[in-house]
Amino acid sequence: MLLALITLLHVLVFVYWLGGDLGAFYTSRYAADPARTVKERGLALKVLADIDMAPRTCLILALPTGLTLAKLKGWWDVPPEAVAAVWALCLFWLTMAWAIHIHHSPPKAGVRRIDIAIRWGVLVALAGFGGASLAGLATAPLFLALKMLILAIAIGCGLFIRKLLAPLGPPVVAMMTTGPTPEGDATIAAVLEKTRPVVVSLWILLILAALLGLWTPA
Repeated sequence: MLLALITLLHVLVFVYWLGGDLGAFYTSRYAADPARTVKERGLALKVLADIDMAPRTCLILALPTGLTLAKLKGWWDVPPEAVAAVWALCLFWLTMAWAIHIHHSPPKAGVRRIDIAIRWGVLVALAGFGGASLAGLATAPLFLALKMLILAIAIGCGLFIRKLLAPLGPPVVAMMTTGPTPEGDATIAAVLEKTRPVVVSLWILLILAALLGLWTPA
C-alpha cells in the first residue's frame, strides 16, 4: 500500500506540474490581451498566480517522492535518515512557498530570501550529486542521476523565469491602478514572450524525466 501511494503521488507530481504549467501558460495570454478589460486582465493574473502554485508545489515534492520511490523499489539503497531529512527540508520549503503565495510577500521579504536560498542549495546539491554519480564518484543509478540533473535544471529554469518576470510588476500595478497604456501593454507582452521559450524547455525536461522513470536505464 505504501509503495502504491508513493507511486501515485509521484505520478500526480508530474501530472499537476505539467498540467499546471500549461494552464498558467494559456491564462497568461488573457493577462496580456489589451482587448480585455482591466477587470478581466486582473482576474486572469489572479487565476494565473493560483494555478502556478500547482507546478511550484510539484517541483518541491518531486524530490522527496522520487527519493522515497527509489528506496521502496530497491533502485537505490538510501539510508532512511537521508529520506526523512529530505522530506523535512522539502516540507519546510513547501511551507515557505505557500506562505509567500498566501501573504503576497514582497520580493525582499525574509521568507522569499529563504525560499531562494533553498532553491539554490537544492539545485547545487542535485547537480553535484547527479554529476558525481555519472562520473562514478557516487552511488545513484544512471536514470536517477539523470533525473537529478533534470530537476536541477528545472529549478534553474524557475529561477530564470522569475528573473525574466521581474519587470512585469510596475506595468501591472500601473494597469490596475490608473488603467492600461500602449507602453505598459507592450512591456507586459514582451516580458511574457521572453518567458515562453524557457517554459517550453521546462515541459520538455519534464517529459524526459518521466521517460527516464519508465525506462529506468541502468
